[in-house]
Amino acid sequence: MAKKNRLTQAAERIGSVVGKADRTAHKVAKAGVVAKKELAAISKQVEALKKQLQKTTKKLQKALR
Repeated sequence: MAKKNRLTQAAERIGSVVGKADRTAHKVAKAGVVAKKELAAISKQVEALKKQLQKTTKKLQKALR
């Protein structure tokens, strides 16, 4: 019976370690998706600011002429 008990304990430890690793992997995957969305939003904002800066530059050049 002792061997079976030790095997059971070992299986429980292995299962808990695998479960923790799986949870961590899911957290990393979710964080990656969120980061990707945030990066897309930031790049859109940068593009909008770039266009605004170009318009402002043109207006200033016309005003200086």
